Amino acid sequence: MNEKRDLIIIGGGPGGYVAAIRAAQLGLGVTLVEQEHLGGVCLNWGCIPTKSLLRNAEVISLLNEGKSFGFTLESVQADYGAAVQRSRRVADRLVKGVAALMKKNDVQVLEGTGRLTGPDTVQVALNDGQSIALQAGHVIVATGSQARAIPGVEVDGERVITARHALEMRELPQSAVIVGAGPIGVEFAYLWQTYGVAVTVVEMTPRLLPLEDEQVSAEIEKAFRRYKVRALTATRVVSVHPSADGVTVQVQGSSGQQETLAADKTLVAIGVRPNSADMGLEEVGVELRQGWVVVDEAMRTTVPGIWAIGDVTGKLPLAHVASAQGIVAAERIAGLAPPPLDYDAIPRCTYCQPQAASFGLTEAQAREQGYDVRVGTFPFLPNGKALALDDNRGFVKLVADGATERLLGGHLVGPEVTELLPELILARSAGLSPAAIARSIHAHPTLGEALAEAAHGLFGSPIHL
Repeated sequence: MNEKRDLIIIGGGPGGYVAAIRAAQLGLGVTLVEQEHLGGVCLNWGCIPTKSLLRNAEVISLLNEGKSFGFTLESVQADYGAAVQRSRRVADRLVKGVAALMKKNDVQVLEGTGRLTGPDTVQVALNDGQSIALQAGHVIVATGSQARAIPGVEVDGERVITARHALEMRELPQSAVIVGAGPIGVEFAYLWQTYGVAVTVVEMTPRLLPLEDEQVSAEIEKAFRRYKVRALTATRVVSVHPSADGVTVQVQGSSGQQETLAADKTLVAIGVRPNSADMGLEEVGVELRQGWVVVDEAMRTTVPGIWAIGDVTGKLPLAHVASAQGIVAAERIAGLAPPPLDYDAIPRCTYCQPQAASFGLTEAQAREQGYDVRVGTFPFLPNGKALALDDNRGFVKLVADGATERLLGGHLVGPEVTELLPELILARSAGLSPAAIARSIHAHPTLGEALAEAAHGLFGSPIHL
């Protein structure tokens, strides 16, 4: 069977399905090839189910602090299996919504594995055993990424697991070692400790959330000490040995001292690697660097007509980045000229408690790059809404260039701070100065008032501090 389309997209995650919708809106005939589930890892085994589980953890934490709110519970019985079932319902609902959008936009969806056989041809091995040869004027590769393993350590799915395995579990272990303290590792540490798991986090760099501002990392580390999560930073994994009874993890600190950690399970969360192997990319001339597909600002690869978006490009492995790249690629293919993405204005979010959220340069990075650094910080401690929520941990920190008054970065840690980023991203993208944020009237009482206070602090003084 041979079919010719305007656009073939390989991969139906947040990048692929968004690109399909946008291309269809612009009048292109689109075929989307997805080997497993529409929505990809994010909707099915990542962003969405984890946030559902984290919400359960937040509710449990709140109930355990009932005395502050004037009520007492004899005991809180937490059913983790029920929490997982709720997370699956949420994910399934969103996946069905994506399928409905495909139908609404007349996107042809093929369930199977696509492989490039030429610059404009794709062979699809359908899940039902058949095969289809497709031809198109353009092909978008949106195959995403998968969890990276520790060299020499086998992920068996039982004792040594990845985040996907973790989300499939209906029962939690009594103890766990989490290797990697990026967003995934930190979120699972918070989630599991809430349900009573004894958690140890091992991180090679000197701090948790090593890509965030140092002050944000310090606040998260303070919270983890309160949760009794043991954090071993500046520590590397020497070996991992699973057994029938559990797993032992040999680690070594920066001074050379070694320690053996024993637990029921080890979660490996040290990053991702691209899904680019066995796709015919190199055979048709697409340049790869360590497996990542090389693209320009328009998402074009080195082969005309072949584009790539999302995690497989090695830019930022975030769902919203993939979606934004998908829109850029679709619009370029349709003949429009969308502006290139500003990766310094991409929001980054971690959903432990307190939450961490950021964009742009940290204070240290801005100083290293030679800017006339100005910093405005405002804590949630005196914020009326935070006090009403009984959660006034953390702060808002803004970094600006004193010479141009340009906003260089924002770093937040505290209650629901992931919801505060859009105002800062819009200000950065629109070229607004911090003064515009400070003079914009923020409703009272809101957490967002802390943004205005921090903006006041950049070139003057906060009002309520």
